Amino acid sequence: MELSDSRPIAASADIVFKAITSAEVLQACVPGCKDLTGTAEEGFEATVVQKVGPVKATFKGQVVLSDMLAPESLTLTGEGKGGAAGFAKGGAHVRIEPSDEGVMLHYTFDAKVGGKLAQLGSRIIDGFAKKMADQFFTNLQEHIEGPQEIDSDVDEDPQGSDEGHSKKGWLKKLVS
Repeated sequence: MELSDSRPIAASADIVFKAITSAEVLQACVPGCKDLTGTAEEGFEATVVQKVGPVKATFKGQVVLSDMLAPESLTLTGEGKGGAAGFAKGGAHVRIEPSDEGVMLHYTFDAKVGGKLAQLGSRIIDGFAKKMADQFFTNLQEHIEGPQEIDSDVDEDPQGSDEGHSKKGWLKKLVS
């Protein structure tokens, strides 16, 4: 299974590339990631807890960044073993193109599973893989840009205070 998508990010290509190669940012963005250590050059060791259908497992594995052409593209590849639950492998090729509002992040990803996970069926696995990739790239976007404004007429503060909006994005933390 191979899927692709894109999303705009309001930041420079350098900032997006630096974020996606940072252990701190990757740990914050990978859904269920409990621990991530290492460097972009040597690879990362990760522990991720996930529930796929009725199967919950702790995966221990590696994440490798390759084909890095800063700040234009890179490939993330991960592989983890979840004990009796089986294994999961996946990867994403990421392209960063300048746009009027920052960059457009394009990604193509695939995932493979084995063991008990493979017994769940391709529809469940494909849906889960798409959800994980979408969640990762949404988390990355929010980490770089900061939390997105909620488009709602309720809970609007008539005095315009910033109370409740103090969380800064990765970019804002970097420059402040």
